[in-house]
Amino acid sequence: MASASVSRPGSGGSALAFEDYSLYSNLTDDELLQLAIERSLTEMQCSGAAHAAASFPCREEEPLFRAIREGNANKVRALAMCPGTNLMLPSKPGWLAVHQAAWFGQDSCLRMLLSAQPGMVNKRTSRGETPLLVAVSRVQQGCVQVLLENGADPEIPNYEKETPLYKACERNSAAIVAALLNHGVAVNTRCIQGWTALQETVVHSNLEICDMLLKAGAKLNLRNMYGITPLFTAAQNGQMAALRFLIKHGADVNTQADDGATALYEAAKMGHQEVVQMLLSQKADANKPGKTGMLPLHIAAQRGSDTIVSMLIPVTSKARVRRTGISPLHLAAERNRDDVLEMLIEAGFDVNAQLSEERMRLYEDRRSTALYFAIINNNTEAARMLLAAGADPNLDMFRPLMVASRMGCIQIVKLLVEHGADINAAIPTHPTTFPAVYMFSMKYLPLFKYLLDHGGHALPCFHCRYGGQPHPPLKTSRSNWNEDADRPAAEGPHTRGVQFCEMISAPSICRWAGPIIDVLLDYVGHVTLCSRLMEHLDSYSGWSAIKEKAGNHRTFPTW
Repeated sequence: MASASVSRPGSGGSALAFEDYSLYSNLTDDELLQLAIERSLTEMQCSGAAHAAASFPCREEEPLFRAIREGNANKVRALAMCPGTNLMLPSKPGWLAVHQAAWFGQDSCLRMLLSAQPGMVNKRTSRGETPLLVAVSRVQQGCVQVLLENGADPEIPNYEKETPLYKACERNSAAIVAALLNHGVAVNTRCIQGWTALQETVVHSNLEICDMLLKAGAKLNLRNMYGITPLFTAAQNGQMAALRFLIKHGADVNTQADDGATALYEAAKMGHQEVVQMLLSQKADANKPGKTGMLPLHIAAQRGSDTIVSMLIPVTSKARVRRTGISPLHLAAERNRDDVLEMLIEAGFDVNAQLSEERMRLYEDRRSTALYFAIINNNTEAARMLLAAGADPNLDMFRPLMVASRMGCIQIVKLLVEHGADINAAIPTHPTTFPAVYMFSMKYLPLFKYLLDHGGHALPCFHCRYGGQPHPPLKTSRSNWNEDADRPAAEGPHTRGVQFCEMISAPSICRWAGPIIDVLLDYVGHVTLCSRLMEHLDSYSGWSAIKEKAGNHRTFPTW
């Protein structure tokens, strides 16, 4: 077998051959895992600071690098002047002595090194950092000054295209920014993701640096690779001071990112109340949709920010909301934002607004109303508010009453029936010859009786096209809308729907057949049970009384 090696980039250690691990062959799995964790932690400690631009050697094999780290200027001078010392020889991670001095802030050592070998001033590490970029990243102001005085190029970026100015803004160092600007650096250079120094400064809301950059010619509305401007960044991060500064200097408050989101939308999404208020006071457009079609009010309703919703309601066009294909009521109901739901209802938003066809297709059950969202969340209070405001319980293809019945929520079922829910409704995509809601309520007998007491039709449950004749074998298919039972599948072009005797024969329902038939018989006149229902009653001796209750004198219903 070929020898495999295991190593970690930047670990500073040599690779181990596969055979070397035979040393640990007697260890248990737990012991091996603990060893691996300890080694991983050791390697992480050697990899350098998390926010640093570069990493320095874990093991300094050269005396020169050790002397620099310790700040021993005399030893550095002696080593630098020693015949045979090559100052251009990099250490293992790929950087020179000048990078080491810049990292540790040893400006005296740095002066000596540059005096001995001026050609090192702009040399780059394996990550593309010059000594100046390393010094800026470590906020080593003295070293920055030494490097600039010795001809360091302040425009050379790393491989992420981050310049020393960008790094100074990232590190929030006004002094280093000023030093770099005094050397005439370009202020609108972008990093690999398109961020400028100004945009990075806005994240920290450092107005001193913002002012310096603008005076040096920074452009307010430059976009990064996502189409985001500095003002958008300020709104996104809730940086009020930076936002005021940018608005004062003429930044566009209605700028949109590549995904169509506005600064107002993003502020509403992040819950930044003061930012929303500020943007609205500056005439930010609350009716600009993003690529998803949603407005700031939609996202505020979804996030449940009452205060922001109250600010956006007066400036949001209801006509524009209708064109989006989704109401903020849907989003409030979906996330159980009852306070927001109440505010929207009081503001006159249409409680019967339905999702657009495109948005309905995102849901397997093709839900369309806010009421449906409330019911499926078992949110009685939200359902009560919507129904009291005039919500129609019969708009969805799969009725809210069926959802509530499937969950066994008698309180919500009563609420829906009291507000006109159609107990005898069918499901267009899954036709039955009896009220479809019975499929979901049969196992909850008190609920089943309630539906029958309030207008549910019982007679169709005894309609059977086979009557006393043998029934064909059942073919079942798993239904996505009824997770509790296998739905009998009726086949053929002339199928009129699944019959009750077929539904009650499903494996998860048939054990309840006797009590269900017993309840139904209390709500019909003269009927005769079909052969399939009789088979169920004959399957358990305890149901003989129900069979007698049915009686043989009843006649088959005609269709």
